[in-house]
Amino acid sequence: MRPSGGEGLTIMNVLRLGCIGEAMIELSQDPAQPGLARIGTAGDTLNTAIYLKRSAGSAISVSYVTALGDDPHSASMLDFMAGEGLEFSATRRLAGALPGLYWITTGEAGERSFHYWRQNSAARQMFGRDGNCDFSALGELDVVYLSAISLAILPDPVRQGLIAVLSDARKQRQLRVAFDSNYRPRLWESANAARKAIAAMWQITDIALPSLDDEMAVFEETSEHETAARLRETCPGTGVIKRGLLGPLPLDTSVAIPDLPRIANPLDTTAAGDSFNGAFLASFLLDGDLEKAMQAGHACASKVICHRGAIIPATAQAGS
Repeated sequence: MRPSGGEGLTIMNVLRLGCIGEAMIELSQDPAQPGLARIGTAGDTLNTAIYLKRSAGSAISVSYVTALGDDPHSASMLDFMAGEGLEFSATRRLAGALPGLYWITTGEAGERSFHYWRQNSAARQMFGRDGNCDFSALGELDVVYLSAISLAILPDPVRQGLIAVLSDARKQRQLRVAFDSNYRPRLWESANAARKAIAAMWQITDIALPSLDDEMAVFEETSEHETAARLRETCPGTGVIKRGLLGPLPLDTSVAIPDLPRIANPLDTTAAGDSFNGAFLASFLLDGDLEKAMQAGHACASKVICHRGAIIPATAQAGS
């Protein structure tokens, strides 16, 4: 495990970071108006990209690596990304394809349920099909961030190709990889396929951002200690385990577990982990202090869960 204190990623000029994943149409229901839905744009790594860019400003160039269709909503998604300061030259446009869609329902305690329509999403072809893969969009990046969802939506040959490309780039040009095992069982062909891919990713991850419940589910573990011990043994980098209301657990045992304030009554926990990741990465990449990064991630997520939807207004994120 690489020590974290004071050893963030040193940058010259602007750090180039790419987030790999799927931008989706988001429908979120307002409990006060059950017959109406709010239409937005979101997706786990896209959410992280936006909160990262808002937190880092001009110090980090954030690009989004995906594929969209040639339909009007895909065009509006690109406009939305541009409005958030994201760079999207690595986003492919595919004739006749469409973006995926998901619908959020929120319970009384703020816990959310997701319902997806994404089987034929354009993002599944972001690197091409099967053996015809093109990973050139990753060639100029200093840092790549992705999740297990990013892997799950890809055909297996493309998935394996991506993991191999990231592994080679770490060795050959010091690419840094950040990863969140955001586990959605329905996206995977089997639990074993998910376990194999996620385990392979941990072996090449420099900044680990898993959630405890996801890791325990994927690897069939029964305790936090068991999960933390495996990640500390497997992952060559540093990072934190997200534990919901318990707060983040640093993988570096020399770093103290922070005492962070809790939000008593969250309105909507959508994107809590994604927003944590974004603010955490911005802080850690620019400063190298794991404790400060945990505080930044927690502060951002605490604001996000007090609003509805995955992407809260920038003014709400910036406010105290």
